[in-house]
Amino acid sequence: MKSDYYDLVVVGTGFASSFFLKKYLIKAPQNSKVLVLERGHFFPHDERLKVKRGEKSSFKKFEEPWEKAINNLSPYKKWPFTTGLGGCSNCWWGCTPRFMPSDFKMKTLYGIEQDWPIDYNDLDPYYYEAEELMHVSGPNGTPFPRNGNYPLPPHEFSLVDKVLHKTYGNKYISQPTARASRATTGRNRCMTSSTCDTCPVNAKFTIENSNIGVYEDPRIELIYGAQVYSLETANDVVKKVKFIQNGVEQVAAGEVIVLGANPFFNSNILMNAGDKSSFLGKGVGEQLGMQVLIYLDGMSNVGGSTWVNANGYMLYDGAHRKDYAACLMEVSNAPYYIRLERGKYLNIASIRLLFEDIPLEANYINTTSNRLVPDVHHVKRSDYTLKGIENMKKQLPEILSCLPVEKLEYLPPFPNEGHIIGGTRMSSDPKLGVVDKHMIHHKYRNLFVIGAGAFTTYSASNPTLTLSAMSLFAADKIF
Repeated sequence: MKSDYYDLVVVGTGFASSFFLKKYLIKAPQNSKVLVLERGHFFPHDERLKVKRGEKSSFKKFEEPWEKAINNLSPYKKWPFTTGLGGCSNCWWGCTPRFMPSDFKMKTLYGIEQDWPIDYNDLDPYYYEAEELMHVSGPNGTPFPRNGNYPLPPHEFSLVDKVLHKTYGNKYISQPTARASRATTGRNRCMTSSTCDTCPVNAKFTIENSNIGVYEDPRIELIYGAQVYSLETANDVVKKVKFIQNGVEQVAAGEVIVLGANPFFNSNILMNAGDKSSFLGKGVGEQLGMQVLIYLDGMSNVGGSTWVNANGYMLYDGAHRKDYAACLMEVSNAPYYIRLERGKYLNIASIRLLFEDIPLEANYINTTSNRLVPDVHHVKRSDYTLKGIENMKKQLPEILSCLPVEKLEYLPPFPNEGHIIGGTRMSSDPKLGVVDKHMIHHKYRNLFVIGAGAFTTYSASNPTLTLSAMSLFAADKIF
């Protein structure tokens, strides 16, 4: 390290940390000293592609399997994530819908869990900013409040999409996505390859191709291979960050500390530091996803220009959320499903159904004898979510009656959605959470704990755009 003391020490280089830093660097003095500690290393996109194709790469040694980074004690669940520069921007699939306004007011509107201490209007300007930074492709009309055009035009509808959009209007839209519909700075147009975890044409937004200028800023000192495991505190102030690099114990001191690792690691770091917040590490989870195959009579589902072509909101909002979960429909355009019947190969459509879940105390994180590797327990899904599936099966045939449906085939739930949520939830009352509306720790007031771990409830929508907007919001309001 170049300094003994920093103005800001940030853990992680994923969405939450990078967007926080983007706003912080705009507002911070030019002589600021910022230290960024990244658990992994720089694993370039081109080298990831080589590994994906089965070719040799000298960078493969930097690949940390998620299965070794945590102890997953729930065999039915998977938690894929990546470490290294950019964090999960290297493995996400680029889906960027906003949350609905109701997602922030679950208790007020539906009597479910707790309201967030922020609302849609708080995040609205930062949603726009995040969409601009990601060069999101999207439609003019949306079910959530939004004015004006997205940075890039929407992806093209398939034939099935056109019928559903004609029937449901703005409840069925081209998915807002960070998979480019047109070539843009540093990225090519999406080619619908459906291998978005490592995009073969570099169409998906990542921190590496973002051109947001964070890690090139001379005020930033970036250290790779820094495995943060704890904090040193005194008088309710975080003084130092503890980490291991190349087997050597080290500490970094700073005025303000930002934990921007994924929710598992953020919780583990706080627990190792002796944080006794009653909600710490509790309520971890994500949405439940399942696929329905729609067999079509005499209709070929052709067209479309990206992996998830559209989002349907017909089962999302409404009074039903008092009793069962919202469902977001992700309409797949991937070549995974064809009909093995002559003349009917394309007479099929596929929809992924994403159900919100709620934080349950039975799903939690705890520390282990290995300070770097937490236990992750995911015991069950909520009854609220399971009732949402039952409701969907009752409603979906009528919703799809505008199509020539032969039959519906429901596939088993997926083991993951690639979203890690909870563990450091935000709240107005310190007794009901770990951080406040700006993601500042209720006890340690010079400590931010950012990312999807701070979500009060899950929502049915993909979390990345919202957690990025939250980072912009927090850094803008505090600095």
